[in-house]
Amino acid sequence: MTMEFTDRVTRVEPSATLAISALATELEAEGADVVDLSVGEPDFPTPENIVEAGKDAMDAGHTGYTTSAGILELREAIADKLADDGLEHTADEIIVTPGAKQALYEIVQALIQEGDEVVLLDPAWVSYEAMVKMAGGELTRVDLSDSDFQLEPALDDLEAAVSDDTELLVVNSPSNPTGAVYSDAALEGVRDLAVEHDITVISDEIYKEITYGVEPTSLGTLEGMADRTITVNGFSKAYSMTGWRLGYFAGPEDLIDQAGKLHSHSVSSAVNFVQHAGLEALETEDAVDEMVAAFEERRDLVIDLLDEHDVDVAVPEGAFYMMLPVDDDDQAWCEGAIEDAHVATVPGSAFGTPGYARISYAASEERLEEGIERLAEEGYL
Repeated sequence: MTMEFTDRVTRVEPSATLAISALATELEAEGADVVDLSVGEPDFPTPENIVEAGKDAMDAGHTGYTTSAGILELREAIADKLADDGLEHTADEIIVTPGAKQALYEIVQALIQEGDEVVLLDPAWVSYEAMVKMAGGELTRVDLSDSDFQLEPALDDLEAAVSDDTELLVVNSPSNPTGAVYSDAALEGVRDLAVEHDITVISDEIYKEITYGVEPTSLGTLEGMADRTITVNGFSKAYSMTGWRLGYFAGPEDLIDQAGKLHSHSVSSAVNFVQHAGLEALETEDAVDEMVAAFEERRDLVIDLLDEHDVDVAVPEGAFYMMLPVDDDDQAWCEGAIEDAHVATVPGSAFGTPGYARISYAASEERLEEGIERLAEEGYL
């Protein structure tokens, strides 16, 4: 029997970041010592108090279904957290999801249909493109590589890209893969264009708690943006809870009603006891501060190591990634780096920006030093 697959599936490629990670795992299984600088997750364990909260929730019997949108206590706690960021949302305007990726998927599915235009700021996280294509949308991309990945100098390019036909703009600050944090002036430029052309904006703030000396602004706090901004965040990055799969989005009530249909008919709800662990996570600050301090030290270490080899990079202000300039054929560079140096990175073309490789510095200082040394020894720097 030959199966025929839908266009919405065949038009997308598997996740490049997960593909590289799988190759690294395969080499490790063969006995190779791979320095994995491709992974998009903290290398710290989930804080113990969060783990205990999850265990306690299971012991207390929180193992059944919850309300589809999530337990009320968690949605209220998220609303309080958003209020601290300057965003006003009630618990009824929030859906808790199995990871922030699911939140983004539900939003795109609820808003985008065949032929709708979605604008991305490149480099852009790999799954944005796939989600838009699966919904039948068309992509317009704005390249930020000539402005050290900052949006403010590229506002004219963004203005040229958007129009009254633009349905959705995706803004990710701090950014994966660049670590860039967009200035208030940049976000105000986004606001002006969104209002002028009546564009809905996704503000992906999954790295908002991981910044270095800057305080990122939530796009929805700007005048005129409250009813056209959908804020996405989650627990994976800030609280080192990637495997727990817990995220959320907040937006206008009519969006919540429509996206909630997809949510209820697909995942039903996020895992019950994981939501209770999320409640504890929102009260956890010291562990987050410790992780952020460690990431900042590692960032500075990698920049210094690259500088020793005369390699300049745009300094990230958030997240735990940086973009390394490489050969024009970044795919071949990354494949060679993992085969020859046993160092895993992700090609920039996966993010819409050829000529770069993404490095994650969510690894120990020892492994970061080892990885850079290997790349230099094998002629990749």
